[in-house]
Amino acid sequence: MENSNDGIIGRSGARVGDRGLVRATLGEWMENVARDYPDNDALVYHDRGLRLSYREFNAVCRRAAKAFYALGVRKDDKVAIWAPNVPEWAITAFGCVKIGAVLVTVNTNYKIFELEYLMRQSDSKVLLFSDGIKGSDYLAILSELLEDRGRVPVLEHVIHLAKHDGSSPPVPQGISEWDEFLKLGDGVSDETLDAVMAELDPDDIINMQYTSGTTGFPKGVCLTHYNILNNGKSIGDCMALTPKDRLCIPVPFFHCFGMVLAMMACVTHASAMVPVEVYSPLQVMQTVQGQRCTALHGVPTMFIFILEHPDFEKFDFSSLRTGIMAGSTCPMEVMKSVQSRLNMREIVITYGQTESSPGITMSQTDDPLEKRVSTVGRLLPFVEAKIADPETGAELPDGTPGEICSRGYHIMKGYYKMPEATAQAIDAEGWLHTGDIGVRDSEGYYSITGRLKDMIIRGGENIYPREIEELLYTHPGVSDVQVVAVPSRKFGEEVCAFVIPAEGASVDEAGIKDFVASRMSRHKIPSFVL
Repeated sequence: MENSNDGIIGRSGARVGDRGLVRATLGEWMENVARDYPDNDALVYHDRGLRLSYREFNAVCRRAAKAFYALGVRKDDKVAIWAPNVPEWAITAFGCVKIGAVLVTVNTNYKIFELEYLMRQSDSKVLLFSDGIKGSDYLAILSELLEDRGRVPVLEHVIHLAKHDGSSPPVPQGISEWDEFLKLGDGVSDETLDAVMAELDPDDIINMQYTSGTTGFPKGVCLTHYNILNNGKSIGDCMALTPKDRLCIPVPFFHCFGMVLAMMACVTHASAMVPVEVYSPLQVMQTVQGQRCTALHGVPTMFIFILEHPDFEKFDFSSLRTGIMAGSTCPMEVMKSVQSRLNMREIVITYGQTESSPGITMSQTDDPLEKRVSTVGRLLPFVEAKIADPETGAELPDGTPGEICSRGYHIMKGYYKMPEATAQAIDAEGWLHTGDIGVRDSEGYYSITGRLKDMIIRGGENIYPREIEELLYTHPGVSDVQVVAVPSRKFGEEVCAFVIPAEGASVDEAGIKDFVASRMSRHKIPSFVL
């Protein structure tokens, strides 16, 4: 099944409100939005009093683009960013696209084992990093990694994103500060930047997001201007976003949820991005009320924490209208509570994966309540999908469960430097095999019923057991290990490790957890060790 095409909008004429697929680069799109909606709020931080209009936001993104160019960053060079939802994250993202650099997003929970792998595999030339998040000192981790530059041979420049309140510790020599970096752009002319931007193509790769796989190691998903601009536009259309909307963004920018379903959905509709730097239910409630947000995104766990917060009744949510609940299975009762208690009467669900930019299906604000609660909606515009027999590949009729496969503008170009893995994910006819089991009803609504892949989803985070197992196999006291999912009311699923100790070894639950915690993201630490 394929949605009808309303036509492709040429790059020079792309505007907010256009129907059809847009053939433009993200840099060009930003220039158009800044021209057409110069005074609209673009980026607002409630907790720090920062407010940038689209004119101001585009200007600072241009300055960052020039600064990267002055560093020697050129088209296809990789720029990695390891930080929560700070303003510099958004500025870096939209600065990179103006010169064709590829933004490599780093999970904020990463520890040294994962960071080294990503930096080496991605060939990142620049790394921007913040002080860290709770439980992770990024500078300490990075300092250890940089002791032997052979561990990150391509890395040339490291830039620190200091806290806005001035409380960051000093950084070692050889690491630049953000303000120092930005000044480099003052030596590059507007004419130079415009000439660089004019040479870019909508099909250029400008984003790499790492997603784990059954091979045990993350894969870099290569996404283009065309992929994420149009997917973000379709997402915003389904939410009925307008230049008057204000989206609270507590989901992390490094996920497709934060970058495309949130940031791109806003920028394609001249809506305001209102991020929360690090998720906190109280901070989200304060931001929604203080900035009169009309939309709010989150995984089910985030909404549960808000609804159960002891101060919930003290806040005014009357400004809310819509938002997306996604990232893991959305419990029906939670959806109903969000609609009634958070006033999100037009809340919707999106289904997809990073390899599909990420949206494949989505419910819409005017869909019947039952469909918005019990399904993941219908196909997004210009997207194909089929339900296939996992064994034969034959297309199955409505009402019959099978693997969801999708094809269209939104499918990634491939996994970075992994042609075999790419060929396994995308077949010769261009179909992305999602590994998810679903069913389509006679009205075209899809429901997810299971997974082919051996994956754990904990609070919206995808966790592949093989990755944790391979790490635990390096523990001197472990002979064998199996990692599985166990159900959790709070997180949906949690990690459980079954460990067989090596002969003569003594291992305990705390020791196994500490071993994983020192080398991997905290959401991958087994909740149970047996």
